[in-house]
Amino acid sequence: MIWRTRSPPPDVVSRYLLILAGGSLPERPLLAGCLARSSVHDASTTMHDAGGCGRRTGDISSSRVRREPVQAGEEDQMRSMQFDEYGAPLKAFSYEDPTPQGKEVVVRIEACGVCHSDIHLHEGYFDMGGGNKADVTRARELPFTLGHEIVGEVVATGPGVTGAKPGDKRIVYPWIGCGDCPKCNSGEDQSCARPRNLGVHVDGGYSTHVKIPDEKFLFAYDGIPTELAGTYACSGITAYGALMKAKEGAERGGFIGLIGAGGVGMAGLMLAKAAIGAKTVVFDIDDAKLEAATRAGADYVFNSGAKETRKEVMKLTGGGLSGAVDFVGSDKSALFGINALGQNGVLVIIGLFGGAMTVPVPLFPLKGITVRGSYVGSLQEMSDMMALVRAGKVPPMPVKTRPLDAAWETLEDLRHGKIVGRVVLTP
Repeated sequence: MIWRTRSPPPDVVSRYLLILAGGSLPERPLLAGCLARSSVHDASTTMHDAGGCGRRTGDISSSRVRREPVQAGEEDQMRSMQFDEYGAPLKAFSYEDPTPQGKEVVVRIEACGVCHSDIHLHEGYFDMGGGNKADVTRARELPFTLGHEIVGEVVATGPGVTGAKPGDKRIVYPWIGCGDCPKCNSGEDQSCARPRNLGVHVDGGYSTHVKIPDEKFLFAYDGIPTELAGTYACSGITAYGALMKAKEGAERGGFIGLIGAGGVGMAGLMLAKAAIGAKTVVFDIDDAKLEAATRAGADYVFNSGAKETRKEVMKLTGGGLSGAVDFVGSDKSALFGINALGQNGVLVIIGLFGGAMTVPVPLFPLKGITVRGSYVGSLQEMSDMMALVRAGKVPPMPVKTRPLDAAWETLEDLRHGKIVGRVVLTP
């Protein structure tokens, strides 16, 4: 079932999904304009099908030269693990090596992390709860290459590149905007209404090569293991951006709550210990993940499914958390986070698991709580985070490597909750 206009999603959710789907935003109020015209809410088509309310992103392809599936003797070509139908297994395809123009940079990929959001993009929808799904299938051309946690070596540059040079080892910041709007011009590329995010809108890192539109999206990672470095471009910067929004409350109360100890949650734990002056409290329903969090240095861990947990948290914190981040983003995890907040507490939600919840409205003014979202982080936040990492202040999170050919198996393992920490693919 897709959203119908009788029960539209909150404006902030619609805005995010339209951005994710590659549509541009209307000048008029979103719910009063585009959604009111359509009987079915398709997050990937609203902006270019709803009577001209907006227009679709102009450049969502990577200008590939299509070749046949990989055959023996073609290993020297660009090779990508792609899906050519939503929900279908990933398959190997090969293409002509990309050629950079202007300010573009070509990176030979050495590792790419597998992220939970890759599952949603592969399925072609986000679960909005109550049987509702937001369709994002028209955000990209098929076959498509997932993967946005990319690290590798610069192998070619366009004539407009002045800093990066072949041989440079770099992390690729994937949250790329149109390059010519107020958001992009102020360094907030991740909030651009016409995005070109790698592995989301244009081909990403489940491949041997990727083309970047500008060298400003490259970050040095001296002293950091290659297989770990790429994870900072998503799990790292996503966690860091959210932690910065919860930082003031957490330091005021002395505790930072971290809900979910998966890949991003573990990155959040490592970064919280370096960037926030507060005790870390990790929650999960999986005891194995809590054990991993304990080994990684969490100050306190709780099974969020246990009945006594909320009472114990209230006792530990003296009335509830003042700052928390939900790395899961389900109705249950978000409700748990809200209930664990103390007076004037802040909950930042970054997970995309899906669902819908009902919260008594008087709770917000009576407790003075704030619930907000966070979408990755800015270029400046990426720079600040990498300064901490390169200085050795951020403990490494658990990372396992698998060959690029195991991309489909890895995606399935992640889908079924069989992965602790992060798995990265290596060509």
